[in-house]
Amino acid sequence: MAIPATAIEQAIANTKTEEERRRSLPAQLVVSLVIAMSLWSKDSMRDVLKNLIDGLSESWVKVGKYWRVPCKSAITQARQRLGARVMSQLFHQLIRPMATQETLGAFLNGLRIVVIDGTCFDVPDSDENARVFGRPSSRPGTQAAFPKVRLVILVEAGTHLIFDALMCPYRIGERVRALKLLRSVQSGMLLMWDRGLHSYAMVKTTVSKGCDYLGRIPANVKFLAEQPLEDGSYLSYIYPSGKLRKKGCQPILLRVIEYTIEHPENPTEQLTYRLITSLLDIEKFPAELLAREYHQRWEVENTIDELKIHLLGRKTHVRSQKPREVVQEVYGWLLGHWSVRVLMFQAATSASVPPLRLGFTGTLRVIRRALPKFQRLQPEEFPFFSIG
Repeated sequence: MAIPATAIEQAIANTKTEEERRRSLPAQLVVSLVIAMSLWSKDSMRDVLKNLIDGLSESWVKVGKYWRVPCKSAITQARQRLGARVMSQLFHQLIRPMATQETLGAFLNGLRIVVIDGTCFDVPDSDENARVFGRPSSRPGTQAAFPKVRLVILVEAGTHLIFDALMCPYRIGERVRALKLLRSVQSGMLLMWDRGLHSYAMVKTTVSKGCDYLGRIPANVKFLAEQPLEDGSYLSYIYPSGKLRKKGCQPILLRVIEYTIEHPENPTEQLTYRLITSLLDIEKFPAELLAREYHQRWEVENTIDELKIHLLGRKTHVRSQKPREVVQEVYGWLLGHWSVRVLMFQAATSASVPPLRLGFTGTLRVIRRALPKFQRLQPEEFPFFSIG
């Protein structure tokens, strides 16, 4: 089970959101509803709730208590009572890297490969959302159609499990959130990032956590070749800035790898890539190996597509008109992705195949069809209800 009922109850208890009286929509059920909204993203909230509790009615009739699906306003009020802290607490309580040394494709010479990246998504066009999250800049005299939220995620590359995430208003830069997200990296990991996240602070913070890194750098950033290496890479130093370099600031030693690949859309054109890394051992980590792994493992965009297209599949990517419900829904969205990916990881482990061999959309389709059948339980067996 990806999200056990005991974890939901613990998150509710930790945030002190227990109800004082019995309700038709108890907090445990509302948490499940918010998560399930990501699994049935195109359905209304009432239809999602019907899918979630399908199969219970017959059992409830036997004990003389027939439960009816509440109206939309009652569901909205239940979500407002729940708030966002429960979903945040549950997310950070559950998420963690899950790959083991036996998981095919999750490690590189003993280092767990993790990837950091960010994305933006639309929220409904309300005054409150616009004030809290902000809109993208546009031409003078015009206004962007929707407010936007920025989301930065940390992904275990071998399983596509998101094991940390931060959301923020659109105006806050991706680098700022990415630096804070380094709280979850540790020794034994190899962190990969794209060129938009390159900075001295990123390198320094990653190294201070005992984590190795392999990141792409922009074309305008230059490194002096201090010491050429036999595999074609070279050692260099990174400084906070040009001014501090002249003042004798303590630099950080790193290795630079340069190579070219065919342009994916024009085979006659070559693209130049430059990577920096803390992995200085060219025998254990030759340049060709790191270049190949960077392109092979850089699939975090697939994870973002899983979130934005396959789970949400909406023009406006969340439903909520109020900022607090937006935060609540995003964490439910992340927990929905976690649930699907955990089930995929468990299935792949049982079959001894790489988790990325399984299709996300196919798994999601199976869950949508099978979940109501799995829940044809007696009332006392269902974790979100209690019979008096």
